[in-house]
Amino acid sequence: MPIVHIDLIEGRTQDQLKHLVEDVTKAVSKNTGAPAEHVHVILSEMQKNRYSVGGVLKSDE
Repeated sequence: MPIVHIDLIEGRTQDQLKHLVEDVTKAVSKNTGAPAEHVHVILSEMQKNRYSVGGVLKSDE
């Protein structure tokens, strides 16, 4: 049972997230041989003021 964790900054639409998990599920199933119904995808969305790159919060960009 493959489990995929994806951390994202908030702001994507429900439709974008739906397509993301569909595409990830297909790719994992294809490359591992696991049935799609056994592939778990966990999305974690972060607020922009809770994530930084190079010491700069994404909310400050």
